[in-house]
Amino acid sequence: MSLLKVARMGHPVLRKTARRLEPTELRTAPLQKLIDDMMETMAEYSGIGLAGPQVHEPLRMFVAGIESDDGRLKVIPFINPEIEPAGDVMEEDWEGCLSIPDIRGRVPRHRDIVVRALDRRGKSFEMALHGFPARVVQHETDHLDGVLFLDRMESFTSLAFLDEYGRFWARDGGEDDAL
Repeated sequence: MSLLKVARMGHPVLRKTARRLEPTELRTAPLQKLIDDMMETMAEYSGIGLAGPQVHEPLRMFVAGIESDDGRLKVIPFINPEIEPAGDVMEEDWEGCLSIPDIRGRVPRHRDIVVRALDRRGKSFEMALHGFPARVVQHETDHLDGVLFLDRMESFTSLAFLDEYGRFWARDGGEDDAL
């Protein structure tokens, strides 16, 4: 496995709509290696999610750390994800992004979602997510549509550098992992 270069805000790949993957593409060695490399890169940079466009691959896929029933964090690949809100409740909370290093801001997101996707072998799955995991999946899916968390902010008054966020706002319940 190898670490991948993370695209930073301003790179055109982050503003393009990623292309859907065909199930037959998932069976190829290069795509399986890309999934493994994305997992390793996300962990190396202390992220909780990483999308294809963020590593210069405009493909509709991301990896994300999702807490399992036993409380362990499991990194799951999501291929061609589709999100459906599960209710009308929106919550505003802190987000960061590996493509926008050292910046945090408050972003409104659906509290509850259902996500449908393919796993790394091309098998369909569905997950109902609540709270922070739902936020992560929405954030990463946005990357597949060329949307950054800054685009979702209702106000820029909460924008903060990471050190200032840690000093003044982290006790506010924000997460420290970059999405």
